[in-house]
Amino acid sequence: MKRRASTQGAHVGLRSIQDGVVTMRDGQALAVLVVSSVNFGLIGAGEQEAVVASFAALLNGLTFPVQVLVRVLPVDLERYVTDLEGLAPGLSEPLAALARDHALFLRRLTRQRTLLERRFYLIVPADSRTGRSGWRRKRGAGPDPDDPTDILKQLTARCDQLARGLSRCGLSAHRLDDVELAQLFHQCWAPDQARVQRLRRALTEYTALVSRAPTASRRRS
Repeated sequence: MKRRASTQGAHVGLRSIQDGVVTMRDGQALAVLVVSSVNFGLIGAGEQEAVVASFAALLNGLTFPVQVLVRVLPVDLERYVTDLEGLAPGLSEPLAALARDHALFLRRLTRQRTLLERRFYLIVPADSRTGRSGWRRKRGAGPDPDDPTDILKQLTARCDQLARGLSRCGLSAHRLDDVELAQLFHQCWAPDQARVQRLRRALTEYTALVSRAPTASRRRS
């Protein structure tokens, strides 16, 4: 009996996520950085030139390809507004009135228009079995594309290089961990479902064959 491919393998091309590394079905290994933004229009002309020069230097210094992913997502303020309303009773009356007024303003705003935010990602690949990596391995240099440890070291070095270059542009970068990577794939593949079903645990808890009961310490807490 022929075994059918999993949904993530057949449609997304995803094989595994481990140690902050995404392995695709074709063997390609990837890491992902989420990058902050800068309001270019609010900074002075001199600072704009410095940012552009730093970004150009970063791109010119790259020795590996990088994919840029920009996502435009609706902003969900419901949890923030609910928390704000919950804090109001414990505040002094002037602050409580401000909190209630601000929460009411946000609720009206979200009913009148859709609030959007942009998120920026850099997808960083490791060297594959073909191309430059194979050329380097013949000379005894470079990472072994079949060794997970070598792949992890290479991706870590590349992410660190990008983070340093982005910091010179006034941008911060954070490398996604396993759960954050799974969330990104989930949001891209099933955005409607991802809004109500969020991954918040270690991925091994989703793939384990046996469900474990909470420990005594957790039951007491």
